Amino acid sequence: MLPKHKNKLQQGARLVIAYVLQLRDVRFAGQVLFAVVVILVSWSGVKAIDANYLLQKQIVALQQQSDVQQLENDNMKLQNDYYKSDQYLELSARQNSGLAAPGERELIVPKDVALSYTVAEPKPTVPHSSAKLPTYQRNLQAWVNFFLHRPTPQD
Repeated sequence: MLPKHKNKLQQGARLVIAYVLQLRDVRFAGQVLFAVVVILVSWSGVKAIDANYLLQKQIVALQQQSDVQQLENDNMKLQNDYYKSDQYLELSARQNSGLAAPGERELIVPKDVALSYTVAEPKPTVPHSSAKLPTYQRNLQAWVNFFLHRPTPQD
């Protein structure tokens, strides 16, 4: 077995020597140097593209925040203008202080009189009693009521 391993070691040594001698060749060394330079330039370009992409994402996020803040500021400005308007001041005086414009009178109507002029809302009716339906139809109707968010009739 020893001569077999010795033979393999000699072949490996020859291979290493062939690679080392190949490095001495100017054409091969130039190709290796060119490949290294291309890889370094490509890596640098990829890193620059990645950095630009991340910065662009940050810029877009900050612009969106700025736009939202500008809209909130505009909303507050409009709200402040409304609070300074005569219309708001009049409404506020009527609601909070009980004040009225000159020549206006306040009428107090009793609750029972006011309710006598209203119409009662009709109660929804179930078209047919669920007790008369077979079980499978009641079950089907219960599912339909569930999915349509209808109240279920109490038996």
